[in-house]
Amino acid sequence: MSDQVPVLQLSGLELLEITPETNFVNIGERTNVTGSRKFLRLIESADFETAVEVAREQVEGGAQIIDINMDEGLIDGVKAMTTFLNLIAAEPDIARVPVMIDSSKWEIIEAGLRVAQGKSVVNSISLKEGEEAFVRLALKIKQYGAAVVVMAFDEDGQADSLERRIEICQRSYDILVNQVQFAPQDIIFDPNIFPVATGMEEHRRNALDFFSATRWIRKNLPHANVSGGVSNISFSFRGNNTVREAMHAAFLYHAIQHGMNMGIVNPSLLEVYDEIPKNLLNHVEDVLLDRRADATERLLDFAESVKEKVKGGNPEKNAWRKQELQERISHSLIKGIDAFIEEDVEEARQQVIRPLEVIEGHLMNGMNIVGDLFGEGKMFLPQVVKSARVMKKAVAYLQPYIEAEKDSDSQSAGKILMATVKGDVHDIGKNIVSVVLACNNFEIIDLGVMVPPEKILESAIKHQVDVIGLSGLITPSLDEMIFVAQEMERQKIQIPLLIGGATTSKAHTAVKIAPVSSSPVIHVNDASRAVAVVSNLLSREQQTSYVEKIRIDYDQFREKFLQRSETKTYLSIADARANALRLDWENFRPATPKNMGAHTLKDFPLDRLIPYIDWTPFFRSWDLHGKYPEILSDSVVGIQATELFSDAQEMLNQIIAEKWLEARARFGLFPAYSQGDDIMICDPEDSQKVISKWLTLRQQLQKKAGQPHRALADYIAPASTGYSDYCGAFCVSTGFGTQEKAAAFEAENDDYSSIMIKALADRLAEAFAEYLHEAVRQNFWGYASDETLTNDDLISEKYKGIRPAPGYPACPDHLEKKPLWELLRVEETIGVSLTESLAMWPAASVSGYYFAHPQAQYFGLGKITEDQLKDYSQRRGLPLQEARKWLNPNLVSK
Repeated sequence: MSDQVPVLQLSGLELLEITPETNFVNIGERTNVTGSRKFLRLIESADFETAVEVAREQVEGGAQIIDINMDEGLIDGVKAMTTFLNLIAAEPDIARVPVMIDSSKWEIIEAGLRVAQGKSVVNSISLKEGEEAFVRLALKIKQYGAAVVVMAFDEDGQADSLERRIEICQRSYDILVNQVQFAPQDIIFDPNIFPVATGMEEHRRNALDFFSATRWIRKNLPHANVSGGVSNISFSFRGNNTVREAMHAAFLYHAIQHGMNMGIVNPSLLEVYDEIPKNLLNHVEDVLLDRRADATERLLDFAESVKEKVKGGNPEKNAWRKQELQERISHSLIKGIDAFIEEDVEEARQQVIRPLEVIEGHLMNGMNIVGDLFGEGKMFLPQVVKSARVMKKAVAYLQPYIEAEKDSDSQSAGKILMATVKGDVHDIGKNIVSVVLACNNFEIIDLGVMVPPEKILESAIKHQVDVIGLSGLITPSLDEMIFVAQEMERQKIQIPLLIGGATTSKAHTAVKIAPVSSSPVIHVNDASRAVAVVSNLLSREQQTSYVEKIRIDYDQFREKFLQRSETKTYLSIADARANALRLDWENFRPATPKNMGAHTLKDFPLDRLIPYIDWTPFFRSWDLHGKYPEILSDSVVGIQATELFSDAQEMLNQIIAEKWLEARARFGLFPAYSQGDDIMICDPEDSQKVISKWLTLRQQLQKKAGQPHRALADYIAPASTGYSDYCGAFCVSTGFGTQEKAAAFEAENDDYSSIMIKALADRLAEAFAEYLHEAVRQNFWGYASDETLTNDDLISEKYKGIRPAPGYPACPDHLEKKPLWELLRVEETIGVSLTESLAMWPAASVSGYYFAHPQAQYFGLGKITEDQLKDYSQRRGLPLQEARKWLNPNLVSK
């Protein structure tokens, strides 16, 4: 090694020197709990002996560095990292290679650095948290003598263009070399490998920008190295290894030519560049090098033919149609293809004695595969819903034949009754769980929404169900669930009870519902858990031990929860009010609204709302977790998220073009003043005439000195100031037409489209609320007329003022909707009504308040004590027990 050319030197028991002559250093990735389900299971079960064998296989397979990651919520990462590194240190054939200590948590990285032998690599640091944190971590890494991976990520997010990659890498290099005095050869940049061929215009240059950034780094940042996760590039083609292998090989070839000298590559998914068929290589490189505008479409079409060649030796897109009947039916179910299912089911019917045998045989064989794939994380929720659509179509085709035989003795895995409780209209989550359970051969009796408890229990007895599932989204639904459990106990109905929905939690289930029921009560927080829970409840072998395990878990959870509640200190309501937020009204003059009074919008153009959609909750409603748009390139769910997003865009275009839904809004701006914890709303024509009173609640949990106990009334000028202030209220809905369209889809056995339109209607309603708030700030009220915010800024709530809503953290009191409805005449003007539990109908509706003070901020009320409850009941004019019912979720547990 020349003294004039510093090179990266790493070591385990042996030295690894990465010189300009070194071709490419392969980093093994299978000892990473976030990237390998097998390795995760081994670590979770503390099977470190087998986990060590995974590391051995990586080294034997040619890995020159092994990446080790223990970042998983249920794992003690520090302990796992320390244990694993100590174990592989005792295995010379593994310990000879350096390790890459991979974590987003410094305590885990440092635990690894303390025990790793030789010179290791830290993966990773970045400027995401700012320069101060970046420098602090770099100094510690330098102190341990390790090399470091630096991500192209800063305070504004990930670098997703050539310019941003260069800007962040240059800045990071300058800080490390000039300020930290970090050896430049010990710096490894990861300039972000993102997927290509996603169908999104902004992703076209992902590979080309990486190549260019790599070349720039190697030319302009002396002695620095470049790495990356190569498999990211091909996420759009998961399931088609022929195309993926070609993409990896071609990408790696060009990346190495541009200066990439190390990276994470799975050797089993890597073709030899020179052996890639020329036609395939041309299609792949058209995409990687962005050589044609239609490169993505051409590769997608070509990929189908390549995929089928591999499977059956036939280039035709529908080559699977030549397979045996069972394989064809299974393929249709797994892929969600309904075009041939009736034809195949008829063929199957001709081969059996009774039509029911087709369901119990051919169809359930396919659905069992779907269930297994979903359970193993190889299929995702949207795919399962599509599978269910095909299954329903097949069963609907067979139904007349089954009825003709008067034979309905199909053996299901169990009967499940599903219902959204009284007063609640939200059913997306319930419907998804129902579909997933149905896919696993459970018979579903769905009672729909707003189901009173007597109907739930009558139906459960009538149908002799095995499990009851209760769902709800609004907080009053929590008490309805308690009441159902109490009624089951009173009537001595012993049926397991599942609890689910956005406002439900393990805490509420364990503390409030389980104690009033002798039947098993279990909180199910997502659809993927439902099958396992129900299967265990109905298993002869597992039921007793499973129920006892849940009981012990909930008893222990409840005890700890109540102990925590007892240790918290709350102020009296008088003391909390004495520590209220005091705004400087002397030096602030509220802006007078330009358009006072109430306003109505009907048949509002839906296309104007699309730029305001926050897509992240949309994916969450389908059990796909991650932030948009990053989720589209996620290593686990990216492909399915992209397909789901494409389906959503297609339906969204139909909604707009064919006017499936109607958007309506009612909003108003009024003179207002605060009086204690109440807000008095006045007539726009006479600011002395009170026309409505809004009750707000105040925080009572003891806080650090100097922190106020807030109530929404604090943001409105008190009457004593003599200053004019203002407040607003609104209700928007994009739900008109949703129920009819969803019912039409369900009549066609198309649950996927039914759930999709409800999910899109919800997103459009939230987008309408965002749009209207912006219009109020800039025009109708005009206190922020010069505001220029992006949609990301709006989602991050960077605007001036707030729009809290009854039923949400700052104002959990749903009763506040009543005066809002009366003030704006919501039902009379735009047709949005309130159920007896004060849920809005249509469900895709949003309501709330407008506050304009620049210091107004969102907050959570938290728990309140008995003295505020009594004060509230008097102000509201409600009997104490009625007030307790509505505020029960926010009362300190006794």
